[in-house]
Amino acid sequence: MDLSNLQPAIGSTKNRKRIGRGAGSGMGKTSGKGHKGQNARSGGGVKPGFEGGQMPLQRRLPKRGFCPLSRKVYALVNLRDLNEFAAGSVVDLEAMGQAGLFGQINDGVKILADGELTRALTIKAHKFSKAAVTKIEAAGGTIEVL
Repeated sequence: MDLSNLQPAIGSTKNRKRIGRGAGSGMGKTSGKGHKGQNARSGGGVKPGFEGGQMPLQRRLPKRGFCPLSRKVYALVNLRDLNEFAAGSVVDLEAMGQAGLFGQINDGVKILADGELTRALTIKAHKFSKAAVTKIEAAGGTIEVL
């Protein structure tokens, strides 16, 4: 056996359908396009979603919600994640970023009160939840709003 007599496995390849090549081919005459009509024409057919002049589904369904342009998106950090820092250290955006506590800062970082803080830390962030502020101060730490 050499490269000159290699063949694909039986049934793995199929000849392409040659349309418009006579009645015997099974795809002659109208070439699979039916009789006349919009889809039989060159360049014919309708755009996606078109329903023959009927009001299309995407326009019939109600639209809900509102997306304000002034909305702020904060990277969220929980208190339980801040326990990895040493007691008395300053936890700023750079330190949290290096620890991998958030992915991308869009409009800032917000500290949430999920979990317990066991160390006194100085935490710098753009926003704090009220419960997070009380837990930080109860642990002996301080906050700084950027």
